[in-house]
Amino acid sequence: MATAPKHLGIILMGPPGAGKGTQAPQIKAKYGLCHLATGDMLRAAIAAGTPLGKKVKSVISAGELVSDDLIVGLIQERLGSDPECEHGFIFDGFPRTIPQAVMLDELLAKEEKSLDHVISFEIDDGILLDRITGRLIHRASGRSYHVVHRPPKVPGKDDVTGEPLYKRPDDNEEACKNRLKVYHSQTAPLKEFYSKKGLLRLINAYQEADSVFADVQAVLNAQH
Repeated sequence: MATAPKHLGIILMGPPGAGKGTQAPQIKAKYGLCHLATGDMLRAAIAAGTPLGKKVKSVISAGELVSDDLIVGLIQERLGSDPECEHGFIFDGFPRTIPQAVMLDELLAKEEKSLDHVISFEIDDGILLDRITGRLIHRASGRSYHVVHRPPKVPGKDDVTGEPLYKRPDDNEEACKNRLKVYHSQTAPLKEFYSKKGLLRLINAYQEADSVFADVQAVLNAQH
């Protein structure tokens, strides 16, 4: 593991399929940060079959947004209980709106934690549709594959563990188009919000994953 700064706060943003879920585990491993993937938190609630999970399931499957209060509550719990968060954090999938960004500012101020970088993965919508509709995911690790462009060595099985891969229920063309529409209307404005704060870093996401990660490291290393 690389030597990390005393505290490093990162937000990863970009449209669905841009590579946030691929890059976050690598950043986590290299810099020793906690990975706050709100989508994973919500899917865990669904898997547990709780009343809340059942409510969230229909929302996520439709590619829509869950309530701000729910997400902020999940994040606050993790920030307060996960030892890895003492070194820093990676937000993946949050904030998605300006009001959420304001809520996050308030939460981080309350927790006395800083935000250092907002890394935006830039890529065209047409490429994303192809990426997402062919995506397969290893549930436990978050490793992702593509049926055509990055197939697993054994069809339907994770390369590392051999465990089954799954296709997210919202990884279909209709839900994907809806998620992209939501992203452009509600989330993309965050780039201006964070640019004014001097925190925005743009990354070309239309590259091999290793090249994207090299660009991410260049951003982090240049700033620290």
